[in-house]
Amino acid sequence: MINSTMVTEFLLEGFADRWEIKLPLSILFLVMYLATLIGNILIIIATTFDQNLHTPMYFFLRNMSTLDVCYISITVPNACVNSLTDNKIISVAGCATQIFLVIYCAYVELLFLTIMARDRYVAICQPLHYPVIMNHRFCVWTTLASLLSGLIYAGVHTGNTFRLSFCQSNVVHQFFCDVPPLLRLSCSDTSSNKLIILGSAMVVCGGCFIYISISYVRILSTVLKFSNREQGKAFSTCVPHILVVSVFLSSITCVYLRPSENSKTILDVILSVFYTIVPPFLNPLIYSLRNKQVKEGVKKILQKFYLRK
Repeated sequence: MINSTMVTEFLLEGFADRWEIKLPLSILFLVMYLATLIGNILIIIATTFDQNLHTPMYFFLRNMSTLDVCYISITVPNACVNSLTDNKIISVAGCATQIFLVIYCAYVELLFLTIMARDRYVAICQPLHYPVIMNHRFCVWTTLASLLSGLIYAGVHTGNTFRLSFCQSNVVHQFFCDVPPLLRLSCSDTSSNKLIILGSAMVVCGGCFIYISISYVRILSTVLKFSNREQGKAFSTCVPHILVVSVFLSSITCVYLRPSENSKTILDVILSVFYTIVPPFLNPLIYSLRNKQVKEGVKKILQKFYLRK
């Protein structure tokens, strides 16, 4: 394989080599996938049909749930089927598509988390101005800006990756196609790719992290002035958000910025799971299904469904 035009397929390594490890991992991730689908779809239905949930916060939660359904569906079903059937082959076009979609969803996910941090900041620190600042127009335009800019961001990274030549091997040391393992397979100069990744990480990830951090510092300083009961309610909302953002950013930063290694390690799989599978799985539990209003909305929807049945 002298260059990328001669590579017609890649081989994905999967979750593990040994069947006694591969089988339980595949079952675990399939269960997480089904739970993610059920949780997020319930949230989408509840926030769409319950008029009481037509507020900016639930608008963003609905967007997040829709994105999470797409995000986890890009990697998990294909990876589980490949692991259980020992079919490791993925075409170059399929690999490029998977990389584009993973980067796109990860980018939009980060922007949505940032917008939701602003939503919580305005709701807690500027409650009287909340309807004006977080109006419908702002919600729609920020969502559209996130979705459209993600196309450019993902397109740049995908295009830069597949302009490289691959001549060392076609075995991708990961359970899905991603940029870092492909850069390790390239026999071209990847310094410009790494520079672009570093620059975009500093701008996008760094910028979002700083904005979220500042928002929560202000939130916490305001919450400390509340009563104990109000403090507990605010902390129960904000702490899980901080936790998800921290896990998401730290894992994706480690995967994309740590030094290249040609050998596969279990750390690669673990870190990738923490930014592709864990956030979509946890988001419904953290943001919505613990929320009393969402629980009531889901309950109403389920009751209507059973009555019709």
